Amino acid sequence: MLISRLYPILDVACFKEAAALFTAADELAATSITMLQYRNKSGNAREMLDQARELKRRLSTQSHVKLIMNDRADLCVAADFDGLHVGQDDLSPEAARRIIGPDRILGVSTHNPEQLAAADQTTANYLAIGPVFSTTSKANPDPVVGLEGVRRARSLTSKPLVAIGGITRANANSVIDAGADSVAVISDLIRDPRKSAEEFLANLR
Repeated sequence: MLISRLYPILDVACFKEAAALFTAADELAATSITMLQYRNKSGNAREMLDQARELKRRLSTQSHVKLIMNDRADLCVAADFDGLHVGQDDLSPEAARRIIGPDRILGVSTHNPEQLAAADQTTANYLAIGPVFSTTSKANPDPVVGLEGVRRARSLTSKPLVAIGGITRANANSVIDAGADSVAVISDLIRDPRKSAEEFLANLR
């Protein structure tokens, strides 16, 4: 699976209105990223589906960008997204796979070696490890794993490894050097998304 060094996450909580969310998606899709995740932890299903379908419509001409739904396997299918990302408190990877089918991308969040080793045995296409650094994107984040956590995760899987949590342009290369294939970023892409993403991509080793 081809995954770019930068994996942007569009978190609805970071945008005051949907229009800004869609504009950010357009700007990010204009770069060389290969995956873009839609994350909405507070909206109802109708709102999420409407936004997801609009994202799908707007990015339909950007064939290099795979749209990934956070948490909701049913909405992933309904909006015809390219993949799904689940956490430890969401559907199991096996249950998610049954819903989304064999051809969609499946990613799984992990926060320690035990979780990562278990996820490695599933049909997940990529695994995420974090939070690498302290983060404000979650109300109750898991304990920070640090760069050593990324190195340990790398030793436990040959699947693409995505690091997440507090990653910025200043520290991203240290995460790549620790073994991550890609860095998932939320807050450091909000201001001027296209320019920020291009700076990330230009600077990442």
